[in-house]
Amino acid sequence: MPHPQIKFGTDGWRGVIADDFTFANVRTAAEAIATYIHAQEDPTKGLCIGYDTRFGSKAFARACAEVVAATGIRVALASAITPTPALSFGVRERGAAGGIMITSSHNPPQWNGVKYKAWYGGSGKPSIMTAIESYLGQPVNKAAQPAVIEEVDFLPPYLKAIESFADLDLISKAGMKFAIDSMYGAGQTILSKIFTRLGVDHVQIRGNPDPLFPGINPEPIEPHIRALGEATVAHKCDAGLCTDGDADRIGATDEHGEFVDPHKIFSVLLSWVLRRKGWPGAVTRAFNTTKMLDRIAAKYGRELIEHGIGFKFVCDYMLEREIVMGGEESGGIGFQRHLPERDGLLNALLLANVMAEEKKTLGRLVADLQAEYGEHQYGRVDLHIPDDMKMAAIARAKALKPGDPAIAGMPVLRQETLDGVKFFLDNPEAKTKPNAAETWILFRASGTEPLLRIYTESTSKQAVTKLLESGRAFALNSDH
Repeated sequence: MPHPQIKFGTDGWRGVIADDFTFANVRTAAEAIATYIHAQEDPTKGLCIGYDTRFGSKAFARACAEVVAATGIRVALASAITPTPALSFGVRERGAAGGIMITSSHNPPQWNGVKYKAWYGGSGKPSIMTAIESYLGQPVNKAAQPAVIEEVDFLPPYLKAIESFADLDLISKAGMKFAIDSMYGAGQTILSKIFTRLGVDHVQIRGNPDPLFPGINPEPIEPHIRALGEATVAHKCDAGLCTDGDADRIGATDEHGEFVDPHKIFSVLLSWVLRRKGWPGAVTRAFNTTKMLDRIAAKYGRELIEHGIGFKFVCDYMLEREIVMGGEESGGIGFQRHLPERDGLLNALLLANVMAEEKKTLGRLVADLQAEYGEHQYGRVDLHIPDDMKMAAIARAKALKPGDPAIAGMPVLRQETLDGVKFFLDNPEAKTKPNAAETWILFRASGTEPLLRIYTESTSKQAVTKLLESGRAFALNSDH
């Protein structure tokens, strides 16, 4: 039955601590998950539960464990702060029926959440999340005797997996220096300890857990990543590597302290995987990601699958067919041969691996990609506007036709509506650049809050700035 304060989205439910994210509501969510497992999974396989560094996460995880165990499902409860990908790996490695992760990922500190991980070690499919939601508030069958709650360290088997996936020997011999930023989140000192053991020169910032995430949201993008850029330059590092609040997303800075967006990271990793590794499978990317990936995939004869926004789509494809790599705009990148799941820690190790193998700084790797595939620059703005204004902007966007001078005076070439409204634009600058990137702008309304996101990609940083300014004016229905 619908619950007024609990809504399971693409990856679970999140809320503001002490407002709607309360112990009562967390227990209600856990009851729905337990009921789902009894109804549609094998409850004898047990459930794994982990938690991040947010306020109350450990206590919320314990409350979930007690609710689930009371229904007769045994629980493997994390004995310490755990990255989301480590919990997901634990679910699959242990053959559990599923998993609960207490985290709100990259959200501001006042938020927390309940993520559900399915038996395959990735986000629950939409059908699973819908089923869990349908059990909210339903009567729960208690067992005569509560099942066992066992405290478990999920890190050792997970670390073994990511360390064998990357070439640590190569990284250790490369003589490179890295800055590491865990943004006070669940990544903690994991990478630092790996590099220390390998003898890799590095500096760590924000590796201590802090539920207040002082001065930032734990999201590895501008402006929150600036401290990493400063540390990278100050300590003369070859790159800065960053993970978000629950360590499933990757961010980076180059040796000059410049932010390297997730699109460039995805492109660097994909180019390396196809060129050096030759792993089989198609490539998937979300509707709002760089089209440089299309050019890389085409060069190596790989199918490129474009899908809706959210890692759940990547996960779905990874469960259905052979996928070498998939990812989304926000730094969530996954490898099927590891897990159908985002993994910021693994991707940080792999970036170091690429740099070691190519003997290049991160900035050099990005510059080489831009030279080969054409300059692709990307930007995004989030407009917090009322729902009526948000929907009016989408309606105006849908009404634009090819030939209309839409954004920044550039005529519309074509429109796509896979997830939001995207225009490809006739950019005169592109005619002066060989191998120019296609210019596009995407308007996408949030389904859950008064928010309109605008994404764009073009041939230069100046063009991106101009497009975002014009896109903002278009959305606000002012002079554009």
